[in-house]
Amino acid sequence: MKLLQMADPVRYARMTSEELRATFLLEGMFTPGAIEFAYVDLDRTVIGSAIPTTAALKLETEPELRAEYFLERRELGVLNVGGTGSVVVDGVSFDLGKLDCVYVGRGSKSVIFSSKSASAPAAFYLLSYQAHTEYPTKMVKFADLAGLALGSAETCNKRTIYKAIHRDGIKSCQLVMGFTLLAPGSNWNTMPAHTHMRRSEVYFYFDVEPDQRVVHLMGPPDATSHIVMADKQVVVSPGWSIHAGVGTKNYGFCWGMGGENQDYADMDPVAIKDLK
Repeated sequence: MKLLQMADPVRYARMTSEELRATFLLEGMFTPGAIEFAYVDLDRTVIGSAIPTTAALKLETEPELRAEYFLERRELGVLNVGGTGSVVVDGVSFDLGKLDCVYVGRGSKSVIFSSKSASAPAAFYLLSYQAHTEYPTKMVKFADLAGLALGSAETCNKRTIYKAIHRDGIKSCQLVMGFTLLAPGSNWNTMPAHTHMRRSEVYFYFDVEPDQRVVHLMGPPDATSHIVMADKQVVVSPGWSIHAGVGTKNYGFCWGMGGENQDYADMDPVAIKDLK
């Protein structure tokens, strides 16, 4: 399990592009036939991927967790961004198409990932936080999510937000998770930008075409930097940092949060004119 140790605003101010990438970016995940994880010391976040091909993949505990099984003290969000697959939790099977999501509650001992077709495998994005109470494992289909339309073509940010795991959806201890799809011709996400010291946030970019990129903006509002990101890469955003981005073409991204509360609207907005 890879370990990411976050920088504070003081260290951040002196970091090179290479150091920013090494500290905040996860790349090279989503290896076919494998489960991969990274542990972030910020809010004890665990970020992972699973691409089962010819054989199913079982979620195993990691030495860094010091747990008898992975979800002994954790909860897990799973978003499928690939082909049809299934997640079997303690013997109960959930079939997931693209953009279907399943929440796996604390105390679940057996989690198994599989794909319907090895040539078109599922691609499961995994996000886990510590949990201090148990909620039932549940799935929500993309077709059943009520999208929230935001932005406009004039500001290049026409997009639809889908909330999956949140206070008014699938119940969880502290995980909040959903995704945003940008309309063709739009490329800006999360504008106006914001911070929220009560929660850290993780962005997972997907459906970025191979020859396209997303420029992710981060840092204090008055001292921003950027990280250039490709498909299926993940960036971690501390509470003191904005998190926004612009792509060379429309794309999708999964947002996930853990921390002090589950209030989706809890943010400290920054006017576009104040960004530097």
